[in-house]
Amino acid sequence: MTKIRLFVTFLASLTSIAYVGAATISEDFSSNPLLRGWRVFGDTNLFQWDATNQNLRVTWDSSQGNSYFYQPMGTILTREDDFSVAFDLRLDDIGAGVNTNKTTSFQIAIGYLNLDIAASTNFIRGTGSGSPDLAEIAYFWDSGFGATLWPTFVDTNSMFNYNGSTDYAVFALRPGDWYHVQLSYSVSNQIAVTTLTNFEATSGTRISTLLNTNFGDYRLGSISINSYSDAGQDPQYAGSVLAHGVVDNFLVTVPSPPVENVVGSLSNGVWNVQFAGQTRWRYTLEQTEDFQAWSGVSSPVAGAATNMVLSATNGPAKGAFYRVRAERP
Repeated sequence: MTKIRLFVTFLASLTSIAYVGAATISEDFSSNPLLRGWRVFGDTNLFQWDATNQNLRVTWDSSQGNSYFYQPMGTILTREDDFSVAFDLRLDDIGAGVNTNKTTSFQIAIGYLNLDIAASTNFIRGTGSGSPDLAEIAYFWDSGFGATLWPTFVDTNSMFNYNGSTDYAVFALRPGDWYHVQLSYSVSNQIAVTTLTNFEATSGTRISTLLNTNFGDYRLGSISINSYSDAGQDPQYAGSVLAHGVVDNFLVTVPSPPVENVVGSLSNGVWNVQFAGQTRWRYTLEQTEDFQAWSGVSSPVAGAATNMVLSATNGPAKGAFYRVRAERP
C-alpha cells in the first residue's frame, strides 16, 4: 500500500500560529490559475489559460509524455472518504492522434490522481496494468464501437474496478457544445454517481458505479486534467487521441485537511503543538534547524477527531523549525 505524507511547518516561538485549510477548491479561471496553486507536470504547452474568455484551453495529445494540469488538495482520499468534482467541458474536436499506426480510441481524462505515482516513468496508462491510484472521468472517442464515457477507478495495485456494462455509457460529446460533468462518491454505499448534461440540448447521461469488494483502495492527493501518453501499449490494440477543448468552473469537495487550527507554545521548556486531528491518520512532530534533515521529536500517535497535542520530547532547539507529519497508512 502506498503511503502519502502531508506536512504543516512553523517556527518554534512563543507566538501562536493557526493553520486553517478548506475542503473546497473552486476555480473559474477569472485570473491566472498558476498564481492560485495550480501547477503543470509535463508539457506546459498543452494547458493555456485564456485571459480573454477566462477559462482553460486544453490539448490532449497522446503522442506527448504524461502531462497534468493539477492542484494538490491538502489531504489524501481513500475509498473511506466522500468526495465530488464538477466542471464544465467543451470539446472543439477529438479523434485519432498523430501516430497513424495507433488507430483505436484512447482516453482523455479529468479526475483525481496520486501525483507521486503518476509522475514516475513507469506510470503507463495504456497498458491496463501500470496506472495505479486513479478516480477519474475518462472519455473515449468513437473508433467504431461508439464514443464512451467511463468513470474509472484504479486501486494501488493497478486493479480496475469493474462490475459490467453498467459502469460506462455509450455517449458522444457533440463538438462545440458545453457540458456540465459531475462525479460524486459516497462512502455510505460505496457508489460513485457520474452525471453529464449538455447545456444546449438539455440532454445527458447518468452512470452509477459500485466500488466492489474485489477492488482494493487508492491514495489520491491531487485533482487533475490528464493528457496521457499512448506509449507502452500492445501494438495490436494500440490507440491514440488528439483533442482540443476548454475546461471551466471547477468545484472540488474533499474532506478537511488532516491538520487544522495549529497552535504552537512553549511550556516548562517543552515545545507543544496543538491541532485538530482526524481518525485514520497517524501524526508525528518533527524538527529541523536547516530544512535539510528532519528528525522525529515525538512518537507516532494515532489520529482522533478531536484536539490533539504533540510534544517535543528532547526540548526545543534554538531557532528550530517544527512540522506535523500526517501519514495515511
